Amino acid sequence: MSACEQPALKATDIACWFHLPQSWLDHTVFGRPSRMVKAVDGISFEIPRGTTFSIVGESGCGKSTVARMVVGLQAPTRGRFDFAAGRGRKGRLRTQMIFQDPIASLNPRWRVGDIIAEPIRELGLSDSRKGTERRMHKLLDTVGLGSRDAGRYPHEFSGGQRQRISIARALAAEPEFLVCDEPTSALDVSVQAQILNLLADLQNDLGLTYLFISHNLSAVRHVSDRVAVMYLGRIVEEAPADEIFDRPKHPYTKFLLGSVPDLLHPDRERVPVAVDLPSPISPPPGCTYHPRCPLASHECRTMAPDPSLVAASTVRCHHVAQAQVS
Repeated sequence: MSACEQPALKATDIACWFHLPQSWLDHTVFGRPSRMVKAVDGISFEIPRGTTFSIVGESGCGKSTVARMVVGLQAPTRGRFDFAAGRGRKGRLRTQMIFQDPIASLNPRWRVGDIIAEPIRELGLSDSRKGTERRMHKLLDTVGLGSRDAGRYPHEFSGGQRQRISIARALAAEPEFLVCDEPTSALDVSVQAQILNLLADLQNDLGLTYLFISHNLSAVRHVSDRVAVMYLGRIVEEAPADEIFDRPKHPYTKFLLGSVPDLLHPDRERVPVAVDLPSPISPPPGCTYHPRCPLASHECRTMAPDPSLVAASTVRCHHVAQAQVS
């Protein structure tokens, strides 16, 4: 990306809070205050054009909520998303999403050809029925399927093939930015590699920008330019992919990487974790990771750490920041 080029997406202080349902007795009789889940609690990042920015973390950390906000399926409580202008068209950069479960995101009553052709028709991207049909067949070929598949229904395909259909449908809208929310988690390992390679080829051929959401660290390392590690709604570490995987700074990042099986080093030292993931309804004070962190001090339990630049990483950790100063 040139120094003067606007990033594809800039997220500034994004938060998303949900009020939990409250019974009439709790509200009226007992006067209990409503509870709130801070699914995302003030995160900022930028994604340069043509790159892949990945967000990783355990289930419940808020990464899928970020994906839904980026594509407009969920409104942020505060903060803003700034998209670059689309190339070759007026308006903002066009965005599409690839969902985790392809069978749930495809209309079972529609033939595959109609599923892929719908965005072309609705967005007016072709001026004729034959043009729409040609575009649909080309997209099937692009994702590794064939024109003969246009007349079949989603249930007639394997999981990997259905995900290819989802990718073709997303590409039908001619996007420049794709949000991939756990796109391989429902697939077999061998099929995961095929889908990841397809996404990489599409990025190279079409100049796409990806926001990649996953808990699969092997997949993330394979596709990412930059990685953000989320914990209880906040980004605790962000860095280039090689920096995250080869020189992790935050204790939580080290714990995540240590949890990945390593056949070559089965006896390697691992970071211990004292307790399970705290509830996002009542997150711990100070650094939210302190109940699980072997380095936790009084400062960690009482003060939330500010982001610090350590080498090529931005880290929220008192101990990492102090080690850098000393």
